[in-house]
Amino acid sequence: MPETGYRLDPKSLKDLCTEAGDGRVQLPDFQRGWVWDDSHIRSLLASISLSYPVGAVMMLEAGGGSTQFKQRPLEGTPASTEEAKADRLILDGQQRLTALFQSLLSGKPVGQRKRWYYVDMKMALDEKSDREEAVFSIPENRIEKGRNKIPKDYSKTEYEYENMVFPLKDVFNSDEWETGFFEHWNYDKERIKFWQSFKNAVIKKFEGYQVPVIELGKETPKEAICQVFEKVNTGGVKLTVFELLTAMFAADGFALREHWEARQKQLEEHSVLAKVSGTDFLQAVTLLATRERRERERQNGTPRPPAISCKRADMLSLTLREYERWADSLVKGFNQAAFFLYDQSVRNAKFLPYSSQLIPLAAILTVLDKDPLTDGEKDKLAQWYWCGVFGELYRSTIETRFARDLPDVVDWVRGGESMPRTVEEAWEQFRPNRLLSLQDLRQAASKGVYSLILREKARDWSTGYEMEHFNAFDYAVDIHHIFPQKWCSTKKFDMVLCNSIVNRTPLYAPTNRKIGAKAPSKYTSDIGSDKMKLDEYLRTHFIEPDLLRSDDFHEFFKERHKKLVDQIGKAMGKDAVWDDDEGEEPPDDDEVIDEDE
Repeated sequence: MPETGYRLDPKSLKDLCTEAGDGRVQLPDFQRGWVWDDSHIRSLLASISLSYPVGAVMMLEAGGGSTQFKQRPLEGTPASTEEAKADRLILDGQQRLTALFQSLLSGKPVGQRKRWYYVDMKMALDEKSDREEAVFSIPENRIEKGRNKIPKDYSKTEYEYENMVFPLKDVFNSDEWETGFFEHWNYDKERIKFWQSFKNAVIKKFEGYQVPVIELGKETPKEAICQVFEKVNTGGVKLTVFELLTAMFAADGFALREHWEARQKQLEEHSVLAKVSGTDFLQAVTLLATRERRERERQNGTPRPPAISCKRADMLSLTLREYERWADSLVKGFNQAAFFLYDQSVRNAKFLPYSSQLIPLAAILTVLDKDPLTDGEKDKLAQWYWCGVFGELYRSTIETRFARDLPDVVDWVRGGESMPRTVEEAWEQFRPNRLLSLQDLRQAASKGVYSLILREKARDWSTGYEMEHFNAFDYAVDIHHIFPQKWCSTKKFDMVLCNSIVNRTPLYAPTNRKIGAKAPSKYTSDIGSDKMKLDEYLRTHFIEPDLLRSDDFHEFFKERHKKLVDQIGKAMGKDAVWDDDEGEEPPDDDEVIDEDE
């Protein structure tokens, strides 16, 4: 192979179709199915009939190297190709080559709709005609009928001769059709001349067509194959590491997808784990596998042991043995993560702040292998978790953070003195006035505030039930305005403050409907709860009842802001820093009142 890592060779269209038909060219199993429709196929055939370029085909040399994939034949090829051993695997060009093989060489109607493809010979020779209109298809029985359609009947070869339409299934073996054409027209000189013109203008274009083929060597690294595949398939669905590893493990007879789906069902028993994907699971396995490699090399005295990592290249280097070594232990780790999150009042995927944080959390609990943790161990793990949430540290460059969190948190929970870097960074990152800009309830920190309120046993204002009970039984719960949005707008209060998480709290949907757009002084008397009990319920939401009943939005906002920040500080294990220079103190009246007020 040249230094570029690939070679570029032209290949005749006929040879490529032949190799697809006998199984020398196949697909790696991670390729998705053939999906082209009739218009795509007709356009492709028209382009080739004019010798227009239709793009290069990219292939991977099969049969050896570090990358072995399960292979499968192109759709529509003979059953015998399933037993064939491929020389090359198609990375880019599946749709084109499948369409070309089926329409030109298979001898069968094309696709699920079972269409035959033809060229209108007269139209093809008319310079004023559009070649794409000259190429057409008809049903399997070669008879086209229907409203607004010109009837066509090519069910017999003589009908093709009579109507001057050429079947593209015969384009690479046109001699027999040519002989029949001459006989049908009694060797008429004008017809022979017409045929020769058509043959030169169309058939020879197919016979001589050369397809550029880019071929990657069999030693091409897995991560390079994955990256190349995604770059050349920009119009398709992104290829995941999970699909690539599925194809590689299949070469060893291991059905990764089926193995994962069985474990996915176990995880889905916990609603908070409902969105864990196969790629998430593999990333956690990779963290564990690379940690084990590092520990092994350190024990062997290796000066520079390999790093813990779970980037794409590391995931693609995961061996089947390593996957089997950790998969079942990791399922237990994810289950322990769900148990831990349940205790933190994070109980369903909808209100999970960062789904990505599940990956290091499950890996950490897998390594700790304690069920359950002691109170002190749980507190440390909770501090790390909430620091990740309120420090908002899982938004970017998360693979690096995963790799740091695993050893940092494991050592700390086991009694180490060094605090995890995520905890230290979160202390620097979080500022109290961040709550003012939490307007979108999909934001991780907003979901975190929601969970902290639930963790303090917040009760619904009209029923008195704990809010978590509604969640447990799938009742309608959302984060609603305390001072109603419409009421705030009428009073011309700052809507940024009105819509912030400070003025939101979880409530049962019917309770929220009782509130409507009323002033708090009105809805607190209409809500249906005894005053003393309602005061008790309000305080579970960090709301001072007197400030609510007096409709004092500004004092309410300042007081609740401080209480929520105090709760966040407790969860993060450090008092929040109110920075005077950056305007980070709780807003006073002058700061929150709109100028018009």
